Amino acid sequence: MKRMYVFSTVLLTALAISSIAFANEGGGHHMAGWFLEDYQVERYIFRLINLALFLGIIWWLAGSKIKDFFVGRRDGIKLELDDLQTRQADAEKKLKEVEAGIANMAQEKQTILDEAKQQGEAIKEAIIAKAHKDAEALKEQAKRTASNEAQTAINSIRAEMADMVVAAAEKIVAEKLSADDHEKLVDDYLTKVVLN
Repeated sequence: MKRMYVFSTVLLTALAISSIAFANEGGGHHMAGWFLEDYQVERYIFRLINLALFLGIIWWLAGSKIKDFFVGRRDGIKLELDDLQTRQADAEKKLKEVEAGIANMAQEKQTILDEAKQQGEAIKEAIIAKAHKDAEALKEQAKRTASNEAQTAINSIRAEMADMVVAAAEKIVAEKLSADDHEKLVDDYLTKVVLN
């Protein structure tokens, strides 16, 4: 149906152009005058037949190619339009995503800063807790070291005092006991040891 419409339009256009050319060829004759003359009518009919044959041959030889060209061109344009619409929809979607990302950027920035602050506080508290723990350990170690050193000093002083007491006792005993008393004490002591 569409093919016939195009063919009819082309044929009528060709007839109109050829009739104008035929009328101008009459050499100043009136438009109605050319229709009456047989010679002119025959030429006009011959030209119409010639045109129809020429169009028919063109259609027969290249009609399918012309049709395919215009149909292919139409399909190509349609595909390009569909592709453009798809790309436009994709671009609009990406634009909306970017706009949403920009809108959320301030919120994301604040969230990141809050998380970093919380992590910093946690690290600070961990460092302080470790420092307190290390300080307590150092205090305990210092107490143990001081206690050990005090005990060592006390033991050293006791040993020195015991040596001094023994020396003083020996001195007192040596001054107060005579040689006979000394021998008697040794004999009594040995007797007790042997008997026990």
